[in-house]
Amino acid sequence: MYGVCGCCGALRPRYKRLVDNIFPEDPEDGLVKTNMEKLTFYALSAPEKLDRIGAYLSERLIRDVGRHRYGYVCIAMEALDQLLMACHCQSINLFVESFLKMVAKLLESEKPNLQILGTNSFVKFANIEEDTPSYHRSYDFFVSRFSEMCHSSHEDLEIKTKIRMSGIKGLQGVVRKTVNDELQANIWDPQHMDKIVPSLLFNLQHVEEAESRSPSPLQAPEKEKENPAELAERCLRELLGRAAFGNIKNAIKPVLIHLDNHSLWEPKVFAIRCFKIIMYSIQPQHSHLVIQQLLSHLDANSRSAATVRAGIVEVLSEAAVIAATGSVGPTVLEMFNTLLRQLRLSIDYALTGSYDGAISLGTKIIKEHEERMFQEAVIKTIGSFASTLPTYQRSEVILFIMSKVPLPSLHHPMETGRTGENRNRLTQIMLLKSLLQVSTGFQSNNMMSALPSNFLDRLLSTALMEDAEIRLFVLEILISFIDRHGNRHKFSTISTLSDISVLKLKVDKCSRQDTIFMKKHSQQLYRHIYLSCKEETNIRKHYEALYGLLALISIELANEEVVVDLIRLVLAVQDVAQANEENLPVYNRCALYALGAAYLNLISQLTTVPAFCQHIREVIETRKKEAPYMLPEDVFVERPRLTHNLDGVVIELLFRQSKISEVLGGSGYNADRLCVPYIPQLTDEDRLSKRKSIGETISLQVEVESRNSPEKEERVPAEEITYETLKKAIVDSVAVEEQERERRRQVVEKFQKAPFEEIAAHCGARASLLQSKLNQIFEITIRPPPSPSGTITAAYGQPQNHSIPVYEMKFPDLCVY
Repeated sequence: MYGVCGCCGALRPRYKRLVDNIFPEDPEDGLVKTNMEKLTFYALSAPEKLDRIGAYLSERLIRDVGRHRYGYVCIAMEALDQLLMACHCQSINLFVESFLKMVAKLLESEKPNLQILGTNSFVKFANIEEDTPSYHRSYDFFVSRFSEMCHSSHEDLEIKTKIRMSGIKGLQGVVRKTVNDELQANIWDPQHMDKIVPSLLFNLQHVEEAESRSPSPLQAPEKEKENPAELAERCLRELLGRAAFGNIKNAIKPVLIHLDNHSLWEPKVFAIRCFKIIMYSIQPQHSHLVIQQLLSHLDANSRSAATVRAGIVEVLSEAAVIAATGSVGPTVLEMFNTLLRQLRLSIDYALTGSYDGAISLGTKIIKEHEERMFQEAVIKTIGSFASTLPTYQRSEVILFIMSKVPLPSLHHPMETGRTGENRNRLTQIMLLKSLLQVSTGFQSNNMMSALPSNFLDRLLSTALMEDAEIRLFVLEILISFIDRHGNRHKFSTISTLSDISVLKLKVDKCSRQDTIFMKKHSQQLYRHIYLSCKEETNIRKHYEALYGLLALISIELANEEVVVDLIRLVLAVQDVAQANEENLPVYNRCALYALGAAYLNLISQLTTVPAFCQHIREVIETRKKEAPYMLPEDVFVERPRLTHNLDGVVIELLFRQSKISEVLGGSGYNADRLCVPYIPQLTDEDRLSKRKSIGETISLQVEVESRNSPEKEERVPAEEITYETLKKAIVDSVAVEEQERERRRQVVEKFQKAPFEEIAAHCGARASLLQSKLNQIFEITIRPPPSPSGTITAAYGQPQNHSIPVYEMKFPDLCVY
């Protein structure tokens, strides 16, 4: 029966006859449109036949492919496309299965034209919104095949470009078809993302090659339309834009793996471009997930080459700046913690010359250079990211970084040995560099919140260290915090200008919060400035930083009391250069003289007291004529012009404290305070400088106290303080505390356990004793008038006056009226 039907066309089913009629005798004539319209009408009229139509078309297409009748293959795909676009009935799922089977057959072909034809049909299908869901449809084959097409290496460049673009379009179609349909296969699974994302990145990576092969500017528009790189970028943006919160990790991980496998971190250009695309494509609230992925990847590559880690950090810097405009979330401190940890590891690598702790002399120099580049990249990243944070978050970051700086105190033990000292020093320098980056441009209206006590104490403790580079970083950090009006660069050069109005300084009145800050911390700041001036290892940069710090304090935080103290401080620095008890080199002494001249010239014009300005200008003019080596114009230059002998400086070359006190006292300043020389307060911070032991510090304090005492000639020489003396004092104080504690315990126990009568008697006895003492006091202080009846002799032959009442006194007759 079936054989008869096959031979006789009239007995065949109508849907088969309609399908056969759309194919012309000559495939070059194309699809028979009138018969195609009849087939479409029949499919719409009898939807139950649609699956059979699809199956029969699929059968014919597979047969034509096998017979290499590619013209009929194209006609069959065109008919399928038209049927698919026209029919949206409930039974379309079965038709779609036949359609996808035919597309898969074309994609499996080795002919590029058939692959492109199948891809185009699939893209049209992907753009159709189906009315009925599908529970069993799978796109695994299409993801794999389209990804393979994206990596095409065909010999013909034009055909290769077409195949790659078809693969990208196919992946884009898969994403559009599945990403928003929960009933479809989850395209965000790692097994799919590990194929899709690398395929897109592979085509992005070859954008330079595609551009370099453009033959002429006239063909540039066509090349741009056919550029796989641009199409891949558009597809990647669409993919990431559709990613939900839980899918970001699966989309980012393949990117990191691709960059690792192809060694794309070292040039950094492509990696930065990729993550810029990612950060601008995802939703802003998902930015912190990308940052977390980068941080985790940086930790995972902590033993990789420094160039690789530097590339990751550079990418992290770019991504973090973009993320800060959206929402960084709780990853702020996590990011800085990871970067600081990597900074410490890099220091260890640079010291040991190996990533596993073993010393390798052959590669140590190369790795030190690479690690130094990595450290600079980390510091730059810290600064660039911190600059985008709000003030309150930047304050937290500043405190967090400062807490990581190793200091020689009980709470922050330092590593010992030569290697330990080098590690401590490098760690301090790198962290202070990071802190300087974060503090640059920091704006805070309240210095109490910008420089809290715990932060300022730790920061100033580092100012007492021997290392000149560390001290310079501390001064620059303080300048960054205090400068709130952008005046810092105006004091980069030390000079004695006759008119400071050319600097165009921005000066505001000192606020109440700043006044409170200076009352609390001014002496601490003055002390460290004073001690920094006395350092023998200071160079020109140190004095420029000190001048800038003094000038900015005068502009930002100064009231009348602060101005007086700063003048006393600078005059004390002048005395240091004159007395030279520290045996400073000639350059340092000349620098201190020049520093004092420059600052007093500035503060005299800020105070606008004519007599004060006149005195300062007179001394400066005298120095210009007789001692130019005491002015900044001759000292702070590339080749300082110094003298060989600074002993016996005449008084005309010095700024006199008595004269300044006189002229400022007449203008309302505290003349009494100006007359008192500045003496820094010595504290236990000296032991943090690693210059003196605790015993030497205490001995120095005793010596200073005895030297400054007005009764030093009559004072008994201070007892020599030794280890035994300190031990005895500690033991004695402990014993006294134990005795006092025991006495209190006995009193409490007595009042808790003793009977009431005993407590009453005890209190009564104490009251009687108190009364007797009061009577004795009254007897001594309040004496009655002498008695007219005379005196009597008391015991031991001492005369004693009797207290006689007034009504018993005998008055002389002359007193009676």
